[in-house]
Amino acid sequence: MLQVIGLGYPRTGTMSLKHALEELLLGPCYHMIEVFDRPDDVDFWLSALGNNGLDADWETLFEDFQSTADCPACYFWESLWRRFPDAKYVLTVRDADSWYDSFHATVYEAMTHPERAPDQQHLAVQNMARKLILETMFEGRFEDREFAINQYQAHNKSVVDTLPKEQLLVFDVAEGWQPLCEFLNVDVPDTPFPRSNTRAEFQQRFAVVPPTEI
Repeated sequence: MLQVIGLGYPRTGTMSLKHALEELLLGPCYHMIEVFDRPDDVDFWLSALGNNGLDADWETLFEDFQSTADCPACYFWESLWRRFPDAKYVLTVRDADSWYDSFHATVYEAMTHPERAPDQQHLAVQNMARKLILETMFEGRFEDREFAINQYQAHNKSVVDTLPKEQLLVFDVAEGWQPLCEFLNVDVPDTPFPRSNTRAEFQQRFAVVPPTEI
């Protein structure tokens, strides 16, 4: 059963949140990175797009997970809210211009170069992500910086305006453990807060060529 659901867009510290939740909840956190090892999930997410996840079998998909972060799940936040009304929700945020620059140099660059995919399984995930993120979330207009930032900000506003304040943490991962642990009512670990999936790490993991090198 999902206990914590991350609603922040990619490149808002979602990988750091994933690792933090795994340390705090002692269980795996579902993130886009998981789909590369769960190829059957590609069809699930594409099917969920047909009705915004209203009829999706979320319980089966997440049966081995106590939390989620990042896409694809964050796009379906309204359906997840209906299905898991007692969960806690974490909206990771960052400065909008910084977010756009990071997203463009990493996620966007990876999804718009399918020829760099190392194998067919990776390509299938990449194609799903492109349909969900670029074609749906950003309506094929991510290159329009103002439009993309407006979409990002509108998503955050919708979440804040909809979810009960006591169930929602608006969280900048730069704040570290304290606000997250207070929200989840758990002790602060002795270990440093995870700092994962920097721009350079993403580019190396997915063979992304930085724009200045293209």
